[in-house]
Amino acid sequence: MVQEDFLHYIWKHKKFHQQDLKTSKGEHVVVISNGEHNFNAGPDFFNAQLKIGEQLWAGNVEIHIKSSDWFLHNHETDKAYDNVILHVVWEHDSEVFRNNNSIIPTLELKNYVASAALKSYKKLFNSNQNWINCENDFSTIDDFTITNWLERLYFERLERKSAEILSLLKASQNNWEAVLFKMLAKSFGLKVNGDAFLSLANSFDFSILRKSQSKLESLEALLFGQSGLLDVEVEEPYHKALQNEYYFLKQKFKLDNTLVMAPSFFRLRPNNFPTIRLSQLANVYFGHQNLFSKLIGATTVNEIYSLFMVETSEFWKTHYTFSKASKATKKNISKTFVNLLIVNTIIPLKFSYAKYKGQSLEDEILNLVEALPTEKNSIVDKFNSLKNISKNAMQSQALIQLKTEYCIKNKCLQCAIGNKLLNH
Repeated sequence: MVQEDFLHYIWKHKKFHQQDLKTSKGEHVVVISNGEHNFNAGPDFFNAQLKIGEQLWAGNVEIHIKSSDWFLHNHETDKAYDNVILHVVWEHDSEVFRNNNSIIPTLELKNYVASAALKSYKKLFNSNQNWINCENDFSTIDDFTITNWLERLYFERLERKSAEILSLLKASQNNWEAVLFKMLAKSFGLKVNGDAFLSLANSFDFSILRKSQSKLESLEALLFGQSGLLDVEVEEPYHKALQNEYYFLKQKFKLDNTLVMAPSFFRLRPNNFPTIRLSQLANVYFGHQNLFSKLIGATTVNEIYSLFMVETSEFWKTHYTFSKASKATKKNISKTFVNLLIVNTIIPLKFSYAKYKGQSLEDEILNLVEALPTEKNSIVDKFNSLKNISKNAMQSQALIQLKTEYCIKNKCLQCAIGNKLLNH
């Protein structure tokens, strides 16, 4: 049995024989306009134009697998469906009526769909054992189709991230600097400590960081103290100095860290320990006032690199934790880490800010993200094994969007690649 979204696809793209179309009552149907696809509540297609018999109609089209689904969904009592002029179904098994008991003309599609289209559909959706439905045919898709689809997917991904950022903006009372700090904190925590670092950033007002920004010891005391890393007693002068400074800040600003998630050290490389990342974050803000304005003004990757070329404070050059010394090494923020910040924080923030201001930065954003190397992860690696397509970070981000929002959800009929295969 076909799925309803396939019928939407067939109707929307006119993938059916249109000569001698007839309703279940034998009336001729001429499709002048299929209407506008509605993805929200209500009929499936708005403002269609049809000729049924000798009568011209303008109204909505509803699509179901079986005619009786009309009653299953209680459309007969919903006034939103009173303007339906045609009921398009795969199988006609029941007459349907409007709220005023008038019969709605029904078109049974199964006798009008080309066998090749049906065969392509079944081939695509009967691949349950594959990583993605089109796994066996993905390599046959031309580069032009893939490149254009990936660019669209990338901006679709940015739109989704933008909704999250604008939510943070509202919670921060339209303070873009505060939003940047929260997003950077989450990114500095990486996958393991991202949520913990975000809870840390949410635990105090950004104005407190502003007031502590002129003194590195105050910044580190604020971040380490709120994260709970100063709660234990350690016989180390640096630790004691941070404890004293944090106690002062806590009293002055009435700080509370009871809701802050404890950061984890488990299964992390030493350079990603929360101690190291928090010290680096403190140094970024110690070195830059108005960081948001500087990042918005930066138009090249190298300009952004220069803003994050900082190290930890002196103590962490010989430590990874408060309690144990280690071999002296510089622990600066690497370009690889900054690339992650650009992809996951800075570009989405630039995109959201431009959207907020009613501006478009598509060219600048593409120039930035295409200048970064492709990401390495299981999704990108698998796609590249099917067809070597990811050459930069824009494409790797788009492939993540493709897998998570289309392939996993079987939305092949809304995918340019799935459409291409069906059109074959």
